[in-house]
Amino acid sequence: MDENIKKQTDDQIATAPSFAEAARYWIKLGFMSFGGPAGQIAMMQTECVDKRGWISQGGFLRGLNYSMLLPGPEAQQLAAYIGWRLHGIKGALFAGTAFFLPGTVLMIVLAWIAAAYGGDGAVAAIFDGIKPVVVAIVVAAVYRIGKKTCRGPVPIALALAAFVALQFTGTPFPVVVFAAGVIGIVVARVLPDALTSGHGEHPVAGTSDAHTGSGALKRFLIVTLVFLIALLGPSALVVAVFGTEPFADVIKLFTTAAFVTFGGAYAVLPFVADAGVNTYGWLTGDDMLNGLALAETTPGPLILVTTYVGFFAGWNAGGISSGIISALLTTYVTFLPSFYLIIAGAPYVESIQRFAWARNALSAITAAVVGVILSLAIFLGRAALLESGDVQWVPVAVAVVSLALLVTNKVGIPMLVALGAAFGLVTAFI
Repeated sequence: MDENIKKQTDDQIATAPSFAEAARYWIKLGFMSFGGPAGQIAMMQTECVDKRGWISQGGFLRGLNYSMLLPGPEAQQLAAYIGWRLHGIKGALFAGTAFFLPGTVLMIVLAWIAAAYGGDGAVAAIFDGIKPVVVAIVVAAVYRIGKKTCRGPVPIALALAAFVALQFTGTPFPVVVFAAGVIGIVVARVLPDALTSGHGEHPVAGTSDAHTGSGALKRFLIVTLVFLIALLGPSALVVAVFGTEPFADVIKLFTTAAFVTFGGAYAVLPFVADAGVNTYGWLTGDDMLNGLALAETTPGPLILVTTYVGFFAGWNAGGISSGIISALLTTYVTFLPSFYLIIAGAPYVESIQRFAWARNALSAITAAVVGVILSLAIFLGRAALLESGDVQWVPVAVAVVSLALLVTNKVGIPMLVALGAAFGLVTAFI
């Protein structure tokens, strides 16, 4: 199957760039991709569709819809998809990697500072000021996503059920995601509009780029085989050379997380936080708050907080060298499935989106994610706003003010985190 399958109708590329020209843009985007997925997607819309004409509006929206159906960071997957449309597999690999590589390097440096100096003087004060701001950011995410998705009794019930399952029954996060998807498929058969009224994602009309038959199956099997080799080979090598602790657990946790991150990074954070803090003891709740704050203020997808957690796993097992290896391994197994899903599915984007069961499952999972993020807010709130069971009223006040600024769009997240850091420094000085 030709890797350069392209739509030749309304989606034909107006101005095909050279690989070098596209590469320069992807590198630039990697250093500028602040602002979360909404801002990152808007940047690609402006540059790739409006200014440069590399991909049509219809092709862009098809890629976005497909990315939103997948687990993993949708903005990074969209970049990989556009890269594939322009230059095949090498374009997907370059665009997708450039999107998160600068943020990965910066996150490893910041994780080392947090691990080595997080308890010292000014660094500790900065983190103390940031923690209540992070709680506000997560609560704002609950409000923002809930406002869009929880319209009607069924989505609200799914969100509450997910919250109860995680908060009070100890149900594993992958089980919650799977159950929500199954419920979405079943409910949609009985009440067709119960889940779609608030979500409203439908395939974009256009010529199907699906290809069927033995050629399509052969291509899929080859891509899957290459993915398995790329996943298992380096993972086995790291474990063989450096030992199982903590690398075997890192591979297991973050590979699993990569396949269940429906609904964005906030959805999987409770799973990663619970495992990192409670199951493996790699870091504390306070450390997790710090990592989320750093991920919010660095370029790249928010899921890079997993790189931070992976660094702490290695740091506590063997110092900085182990921390760097663990962080790189974490990043590798976190993003490799995204490349697999894009490369394996890119030629068949239109037909995949036509499956009603897939859209219904996504709608149900997205509704459940509201309850998942609320569970995360409570987890982080306990670490940031309580001390020995007592409420710390100054951090609570900071969280409330931060939430008000976010909900009213008075201040952006990077600026708010910076203000929190400054507040922490001033408070410590006083």
